[in-house]
Amino acid sequence: MTIDIKICGLKTEEGIASALACGATHVGFIFYPRSPRAVDPAAAGRLRQAAKGKAKAVAVTVDLSDAELDAIVAGMAPDMLQLHGEETPERVAYVKTRYGIPVMKAFSVHEAADLDIVSSYRGVADRFMFDAKPLTDLHLPGGNGLPFDWHILAGLDRDIDYVLSGGLNPANVGDAIRFANPPGVDVSSGVESSPGVKDPARIAEFVRAVAAARKARAA
Repeated sequence: MTIDIKICGLKTEEGIASALACGATHVGFIFYPRSPRAVDPAAAGRLRQAAKGKAKAVAVTVDLSDAELDAIVAGMAPDMLQLHGEETPERVAYVKTRYGIPVMKAFSVHEAADLDIVSSYRGVADRFMFDAKPLTDLHLPGGNGLPFDWHILAGLDRDIDYVLSGGLNPANVGDAIRFANPPGVDVSSGVESSPGVKDPARIAEFVRAVAAARKARAA
């Protein structure tokens, strides 16, 4: 079984090249102004060209209006929209219909009860992401370098397609895969040399760690 690898928060040609050279299956662009990884639609549109035919380009958004999403879809032409805010099932369904592209709904997780809401999005979102719930003094919905207890995911139905995020890095992604057995993993700050600056060596190390854990899981 393969494991999807999403390198998120990309904003430079060098970062994209490193992610693609290592075999990332998804590349993420963040449209959240307060993030050090934020890009605008025109920049994302230029950067995502390199990923065509190699990896899926994901637009990461947080509770945006139709007009804001229109600008992103027109400027970037993403393969998938990631909704990382408080979007309701009705909003997710509407976004899917409006743009005709897959939608991944992200949830902030700290304890098992945080997964109860997932059932209302089944059959609506194409995929889920489980990210660590940010601390109360943090203003970013993701990319905070925080993990959560991966054992919580053991109770999920096996047919739920999701990406595991939150505090992953080259040193711990192997453990995350062993504990949670996720279909995909997502990393942003865990492969950076400083906030928003991707480190090619750490990207390569992360992908190697995923490959090693995948091989061990298959054995």
